[in-house]
Formats: sequence, C-alpha cells, structure tokens
Amino acid sequence: MAALLKRALDSCLLLASLAIAGCATPPRSDGGEVLSGRLSIQVEATPGRTEQRFTAAFDLTGTAEQGRLQLSSPLGVAMASAQWDAGEARLITPDGERRFPDLDSLSREALGESLPLRALPDWLNARPWPAAPSRPLPANASGFEQLDWQVDLSRYDQGWVRAERRQPSSVVLRVRLDAKP
Repeated sequence: MAALLKRALDSCLLLASLAIAGCATPPRSDGGEVLSGRLSIQVEATPGRTEQRFTAAFDLTGTAEQGRLQLSSPLGVAMASAQWDAGEARLITPDGERRFPDLDSLSREALGESLPLRALPDWLNARPWPAAPSRPLPANASGFEQLDWQVDLSRYDQGWVRAERRQPSSVVLRVRLDAKP
C-alpha cells in the first residue's frame, strides 16, 4: 500500500511539475516552451492519509495541451517521465507505464484530489489562466486567486512562485525557476 501511495504521489507531482515547470528558455520552433527548475509539493495530512512531501528538479517541453515532463532527484537521477496530449496522460517510471484520461485524473488518483495542472504554465508566467475567473489578491499582496488557490507572486523577481489551496485540505506548491519566463 505504501509503495502504491508513493507511486501515486510521484505521478501527481510529476504532472504538477510539468505544469509548474519553472523557467522558460527561448520558444522552440514548434511553439512549445522548454521549462526547467525545482519544485516542491506539500499535501496536508487528512484522516486516512499521512502528510505528503515531494521535491524534484524538472524539465518540461511542450504546453498544457501536449508535452513531456521529466523529474529527477536532487542528485540528477531520473525518477519519472510524464507525457500528455489531448485525451491521455501517461506516467512512465522504472515500475512501468500508467495511463490516465487526463492530467486531472492522474493528480486525483495520485493525491486523492485534483491539482490545477492546466493553469500552472500561466501561473508560472505570473498571470491567471485565461480559462477560469480570477481576482487580484488584497492590495498589500502580489498575485491572484483562481480555482480556490492563492498564487503568490511577491518573490517572482527572484524566480519564486508559490501557490496554496487551503480547503478542503491544504496543498502548497513552491517553484524555483531557473530563470523567469
């Protein structure tokens, strides 16, 4: 059971990092961006689930609609790869390949809840995702609220993005971009 939960968490975090993808390098000729950086995800403990934490380096190629995400350990050892396109998300680990109908399904199975993976590329570019309503944070804060998440951009100039959802259980995502997009 613990191994299954670990694989599920790795899957979710893998996809989260794909969308979270940190640093933009010049756009590729096919229109996709190459993104890289470091990310961490912390999911609050709930009845029946212990607190979960995950940290990885990532490289992301593509867009929210189609792409590939590779996660590696802090020592550079490849941990997992995610590939996605319309209608399917695939997670490839040393244990094999798992298929999901979409990124939301993958994160929901991995963490027991869905992460806004499609919104993350926009969030990492310091803007709300255009496909959902948003509102600015209070005047003394930098960022916005969207999809029940608070996206903190107060340290964006230093390459940091922090997103937090407090309900129904707390999830905190921190991204350190190698370079700002």
